[in-house]
Amino acid sequence: MGEAAAEKDFYWKLFKSTFIISAFTIGGGFVIIPLLKAKFVDEYKWMDDKEALNLVAIAQSAPGVVAANAAISMGYKLGGIRGTLTALLATILPPLITLSVISYAYDAFAHNQYIQLVLKGMQCGATAIIINVAIDLLKKELKKKLALPLLIIVGTFIANYFFNVNLMYAVIVDAVIGFFLLRDKKYA
Repeated sequence: MGEAAAEKDFYWKLFKSTFIISAFTIGGGFVIIPLLKAKFVDEYKWMDDKEALNLVAIAQSAPGVVAANAAISMGYKLGGIRGTLTALLATILPPLITLSVISYAYDAFAHNQYIQLVLKGMQCGATAIIINVAIDLLKKELKKKLALPLLIIVGTFIANYFFNVNLMYAVIVDAVIGFFLLRDKKYA
């Protein structure tokens, strides 16, 4: 269990911050990752960048919903089983509540022009967040001045964007390359 769990009101802070992040995350599970990093790494300092990146990699490679996987791995790292349950509950409650309300009044939401505009705006915001994370990652790799990680980033982008290679296949290839070629300490 992490040192963060010893803080006063840790589980409440974990629940509240994860709940709020989950409630305002639109655009898929990957959007939750930079928000969790901003809260847990930058604001609360419960873990460092490398730990968060490792937990995100686990969340992305595990089967299931990325947002739930990220909450599970970060919750466990920070607070053991109680942290896992707290973060997972806080992550799944907002979509559950939202979907319950929407399903109850589906017709009103489905055909409402203002709701459609709000959703389009939220998609734009989610896209901006994902692009920001990608640019930050690229900047960090450029500072290291190592060719192989940059080739992996560029190659993955080209394969997906220009050749429509399924992103999951690209991630698997990247994982194999990382396992065999990025073991040296200079890549850490």
